[in-house]
Amino acid sequence: MIEGGFAMFCDECKKRPATVHVTKIVNGQKSEVNLCEECARAHHKEWSMAYDNNFPINKFLAGLLGFDTGKTAGSVNLNLHGPGKCEHCGASYSQISQTGRLGCHQCYGRFQDKVEPLLRRVQGSNRHTGKVPKRSGGSIRLQREIQNLRVRLQQHVSNEEFEQAARLRDQIRELEKGMAE
Repeated sequence: MIEGGFAMFCDECKKRPATVHVTKIVNGQKSEVNLCEECARAHHKEWSMAYDNNFPINKFLAGLLGFDTGKTAGSVNLNLHGPGKCEHCGASYSQISQTGRLGCHQCYGRFQDKVEPLLRRVQGSNRHTGKVPKRSGGSIRLQREIQNLRVRLQQHVSNEEFEQAARLRDQIRELEKGMAE
């Protein structure tokens, strides 16, 4: 889901959620395509026919990523799906990227270097902006309110609206004092 709670749908069929995100740069022109798994498979067949099958893609990727390629193209073993599996739930990065869902809360830490850029690209942010449980989410709602007030405070200071900024500053202090108690 992207910020605001809307799912990103496939650019091709417009029915299923987009799980594959392709960025192409041709003659300096960047284009992005968001596809569901089914449409991505269909496009993959098209794209793979457009390339020379003798092209040593393993060597090329290994060189780009700084891996030691060894003597032959066959000796390159790239794990493009990320590091291993989560010790807690056993989910692999490959599974996470296919389903779009993390296996457990520890997957965030295990695959952090891969998941954060993915979340930023797909959702526009790596911060949760969805609903918060009413019973247990009081602290989270308060933190969000303080953050929103700080953004507004910065806007008022930038616009030299110092009286409104002072009111917001005082309001933030009161909320922070309430959080500390």
